Amino acid sequence: MSLLREIPEVAALDSRRAMVRIPPEDDVPLTPRVRQLIDTADFRRLARISQLGLVSLVYPAAQHTRFEHSLGVYRLALLYLKQLSHDERFADVVRPEQAEVFLVAALLHDLGHWPFCHPLEDLHLPGVPTHELLANSLLLEGEIADVLRHDWQQNPRDAVALLSEKPRDRASKILRSMLTGPIDIDKMDYLYRDSLHAGVPYGRHFDQQRLRGSLCLSADGDGLAITDKGKTAAELMVFARYVMFSEVYWHHGVRAATAMLQRAFYLLHGALELDALFRSSESEMIDELHRAGGGGPAGELLQGLFGPTRQLYKRLAQYRFFENRELHQQLARRPYPWLAACAEQFAGLASTALGRIVAPHEVLFDAPPVTREVEFNVDIFFPKENVYRPLGEVSPVVHTLATQQFDDYVKCVRIFAHPRIVAELRRLPGLNDLLAEAIRRME
Repeated sequence: MSLLREIPEVAALDSRRAMVRIPPEDDVPLTPRVRQLIDTADFRRLARISQLGLVSLVYPAAQHTRFEHSLGVYRLALLYLKQLSHDERFADVVRPEQAEVFLVAALLHDLGHWPFCHPLEDLHLPGVPTHELLANSLLLEGEIADVLRHDWQQNPRDAVALLSEKPRDRASKILRSMLTGPIDIDKMDYLYRDSLHAGVPYGRHFDQQRLRGSLCLSADGDGLAITDKGKTAAELMVFARYVMFSEVYWHHGVRAATAMLQRAFYLLHGALELDALFRSSESEMIDELHRAGGGGPAGELLQGLFGPTRQLYKRLAQYRFFENRELHQQLARRPYPWLAACAEQFAGLASTALGRIVAPHEVLFDAPPVTREVEFNVDIFFPKENVYRPLGEVSPVVHTLATQQFDDYVKCVRIFAHPRIVAELRRLPGLNDLLAEAIRRME
């Protein structure tokens, strides 16, 4: 038997001696050393941070936490190791101690996420670290580092290297591709879990078991691939990701809330103690933002999001790549300060057109961020021919949805306005001309 299956956590999948249940009906094995990690204060903080943040303002049941997601990813890490332990090339390259570092990295991969992390990271503001950097600081010192040294006999730097550094040897490349790649354990969990809690079917319509059962190594033996038996499951996973972005993550209501939070944070970030803020729980961060926002524009935006009455901004205009390509391209992937300044120019022009004041924070521009989503492609092994082919080469679905068009077709440019002025703005003739003039003034 492969030594990989003797790792205590992998063996616990079958022994079922100590389990915790997470949705939908998944049992996650908890060995004593896993319990030591998840009971630390920094890991428990993830139980007070929602996985989807503002999505719950549109899909009210999407209240699951990063704690739950982390347990789901860890469980998938065990299943991946158990499956790949039957692959001779994998078992020859990956030693049990390296696989244990992979398990730690899977469990702790979200450790550096703070509340509303991704929308705030997308702003690329000074003083705002990446969540990877924050995770590294939490891993390298303190309680979690002590547990890794004493209970796992690991150097904390090994987990940091696997999570955030470029892999150098073959084993690290393979394990890294399992953590972050086309069919990684993170995507496989969040697509299903987010779909489940949001109450939509889109992220659950791919065969996880079939996909896991088809795992193998790439032609070079330094990354994940799948056999042709998993081709259809992989195509459905690509489509699931596309539809989840279209209908959940980039739903217009979710993006309205996102635009409101981003503008509030942009207005306030210079007056915030960011290091303490990013180490807080979600409720603590909201309280601190409210305190800093006071009765000003940021406070009004935050009140609409987190106050006693929800008041989301309304969609004034929308520009898709395939419908309004010129305007889409002029606004997509702009630095956030430019986008905010352009929205203020638009608010000034709208004030003149309406004959009344439109405050700068009452009009918000939302556009695809500077960084694109990663391309989804994976090699397919056809054993009868003994050949590998890229999934995008043999699948029209993947060719269309998993390349750069993914961002262009799912993520549109939108203008949102405060509910009290949106009806007046919609009646303005030449709305696109106002937008074009605002853009011209920014050049």
